[in-house]
Amino acid sequence: MSHTKDKLWTKDFIIVSLMNFIVILIFYLLMVTIASFAKNEYDATTSQAGLATGIYIVGTLVGRLFAGRVINNVGARKIMMIGLAAFIITTALYFVHSGGITMLLIFRLVNGVAAGVASTATSTIIAQIIPSARKAEGIGYFSMSTTLGTAIGPFLGIMLGRLVSYNTIFLFCVILAALAFIIGLTVRVQKASVLQPAADAPKVKFSLKQYIEPNAIPIAIITFLMSLGYAAILSFISFFAEERDLVAAASFFFLVYAVAILVTRPFSGRLMDTKGSNAIMVPCFILFAAGLAILSVTHSGFLLLLAAVIIGAGYGNLQSGAQAIALKVTPGARAGLATSTFFIALDAGLGFGPYILGFVEPIFGFGTLYIGLAVLILVTLVLYMLLHGRKDKELTAQAY
Repeated sequence: MSHTKDKLWTKDFIIVSLMNFIVILIFYLLMVTIASFAKNEYDATTSQAGLATGIYIVGTLVGRLFAGRVINNVGARKIMMIGLAAFIITTALYFVHSGGITMLLIFRLVNGVAAGVASTATSTIIAQIIPSARKAEGIGYFSMSTTLGTAIGPFLGIMLGRLVSYNTIFLFCVILAALAFIIGLTVRVQKASVLQPAADAPKVKFSLKQYIEPNAIPIAIITFLMSLGYAAILSFISFFAEERDLVAAASFFFLVYAVAILVTRPFSGRLMDTKGSNAIMVPCFILFAAGLAILSVTHSGFLLLLAAVIIGAGYGNLQSGAQAIALKVTPGARAGLATSTFFIALDAGLGFGPYILGFVEPIFGFGTLYIGLAVLILVTLVLYMLLHGRKDKELTAQAY
C-alpha cells in the first residue's frame, strides 16, 4: 500500500504537536525547580519537597481518567481547550505564596489535573487526524514533541533557576501556557463517531470500562514496567553523576537522549507500520536493557553519553511504539480511552517509580539498581511477547 496519498504533516498535526510540546516542557521545567522552590520558600523538608514534585503526577492521573471518560461524548477539541484554559489558571496559582507547603501541594495537584486533561485530549486528536495507514509513523513524529519537552524542559529549568527568580520562571510558564491556548483556537477536527444510547435505554452502572480501555490493558502493563527504568534515570541521574564525578557530562544527558530519538524515530514509526510492532519493540527492549547495563558500570563521560544514545534509541521508541499499539488494538470510537489508559500506565511508572526505587537504591547502590532494571526490561520483553507480540503479525495483516 502506498503512503503517498495519506498526508501526515497537516496544519492541525503541526499545531497540536506544538501544543503538546509546550505542555510537556512546562511539566518538566517545573519538575526540576519546584523542589528547590518548596525548600527555599517554605523551608520544606526533603520528603515534602519530593511530594510537591510527585503529587503533580497524581493530578495527571486524575485528569487522564476524567478526560478518557468524557472525551468521546464531549469532543476532543472542546476538552483540549477546557484543559488548556485550566492549565493557564492553575499555573498562575504558583504566584500565590501564602498558605505554606499545603497550598503548594494543592496547586501542584490541580495543575497536574489540568495538564492530564489537556495532554490526553491532544493525543486523542492526533489519533483522529493521522491517516490509518501511517498510524505508527504519525504517533512517532507526534511523540517527538514529548521527547523534546522532556529534554528541553529540565535544561531550561536548571538554567533559569540559576539566572532568574522563581516568579519569573512561573511567569514564563504562564506565557507559554497562554500561547498553547491561543494556537489551539485554530485547530479544527471532526468529532469521532460514537454510538449514542437510545433515549429509553437504562442507565449504565459504574464500570471500569468507562475509564479504562480493556484492549489497551496488556500494553499498558508493559508500559508501566518499562517506564520504571526511565523513572530511575529521570529522578536519579543527577545524584548518580555526583557520586561518580560526572556532573559536567550529565548536564548533556537528556539533550543527547533527545537527539537519539529525533534521529531514530522517523524510520522506526514507518517500519512499525509496514513490518509490525515486533520489528521495533523487540530490538528496542534489548537496546534499553543494554543502555541501563552500560549506565550501571559508567565511570566516564563518554560512557554516560553513549548510554544516553542507546537509551534514547531504545526507550524513546518503546514509548511511541506502545502508544501506537494501544491505538491499534482498540476500536476507533474508543481512541480517547485507549490514549488515557496508555498515559495512566506511563504516568504511574514515572510518578511512583522513583518513590519505590528510592527504597532500593540506599541498600544496593546505583550500579546494582541500574543493572537490576536492565534485567527487568528483558523480563518485560518476554511479557510483551506473551501479551502482544505473539499475535502482532495477525494484527498487522488485518490493518492492511
